[in-house]
Amino acid sequence: MKNKFYKYIQELQNSITYKLEEIDGDAKFREDIWKREEGGGGKTRVIENGAVFEKGGVNISSVYGLLATEMQHYFKVGDVNFYACGLSLVIHPKSPMVPTVHANFRYFEIYNKTGEKIDEWFGGGLDLTPHYLFDEDAVHFHTVCKKACDSHNSTFYNRFKEQCDKYFWNSHRKEARGVGGLFFDYCRANEEMSIEDWYDFVTEVGDHFLESYIPIIEKRKHLTYTEANRTWQEIRRGRYAEFNLVYDKGTLFGLKTNGRIESILMSLPPHVQWVYNHQPDENSEEEKLLMVLAHPKDWL
Repeated sequence: MKNKFYKYIQELQNSITYKLEEIDGDAKFREDIWKREEGGGGKTRVIENGAVFEKGGVNISSVYGLLATEMQHYFKVGDVNFYACGLSLVIHPKSPMVPTVHANFRYFEIYNKTGEKIDEWFGGGLDLTPHYLFDEDAVHFHTVCKKACDSHNSTFYNRFKEQCDKYFWNSHRKEARGVGGLFFDYCRANEEMSIEDWYDFVTEVGDHFLESYIPIIEKRKHLTYTEANRTWQEIRRGRYAEFNLVYDKGTLFGLKTNGRIESILMSLPPHVQWVYNHQPDENSEEEKLLMVLAHPKDWL
């Protein structure tokens, strides 16, 4: 399974980066192939200062070795070895009218000291973070998410949408990071789904990523914006950075397993502002966004 899934994310990285380069029309992804001293490595692809994308990364990794003590406590396991592979992407467009997007698809195995596999699971998801809210964009994104879920289980969309709203929540700000999407973790074999079934589901969601995001870029990338719109974008990017540094599981896992720091922090936006006690004007588009983020909604 680990070889099968790693092959899949290699192909997914290629298809996504090819399409994003085509959309940008100017910048290309820079590739770094790196090795992890304890075992494994990865392939980082970053695009910067393009016509459409100010910064973005589409990374894959395949790492293994002894699970660090702190992560043993986190996973509530003993002295074990692990294998993990996954694709993680974050795209920060230049225009404040085009939303930031994030996606992650991962697979994890744990082994005892004799090398026997004692646990395995999938995780991942995708979510949209607009700076200016166009309701039809959120509806489109969630419609594609639901389509990917429904072909496997009619309960998955509502279940994983709710988990997404709970996970991407900046509790210290009392607001969501964005308008949500899907989030799933610890997807193990059970009486309902085999590990092969979970593979089929996770890859289905991965295969729908471009469909969920590209039409939104195409619709919004030519819209005009002001310097004030740009300032608001940078303020909201600060909230994005806060989530990634305080709550994000992938960031935590990467830091605690001696991951490549440049790849881990690729998700952070290039230009950010923290303005003291910033409040948007009453009845403004900025306030409209904050009202939705305070109370995640059913977009469908």
